[in-house]
Amino acid sequence: MDKKLTLSLDQSVIAKAKRYAKQNKTSLSKMIEAYFDSLTNNENQDSEIPISPLVESLCGVIKLPDEFDYKESRAKYLLEKYK
Repeated sequence: MDKKLTLSLDQSVIAKAKRYAKQNKTSLSKMIEAYFDSLTNNENQDSEIPISPLVESLCGVIKLPDEFDYKESRAKYLLEKYK
């Protein structure tokens, strides 16, 4: 069941949105509905951020000892940096 919703938006935003909707052969109502749906749809929210190919290619470049404590190393670095 469809319901009406009244929104108050800046006039220039409305004009740009209308142009965008026309270029994409849709309506402002459908655009707003899709936007709200994407915000509230839990199925679309991934808990993990995808890893880019560049970051993936860097994995394993540096070998650290098993006992390396990165938190301690970072704390030492920051203490030295902000002396």
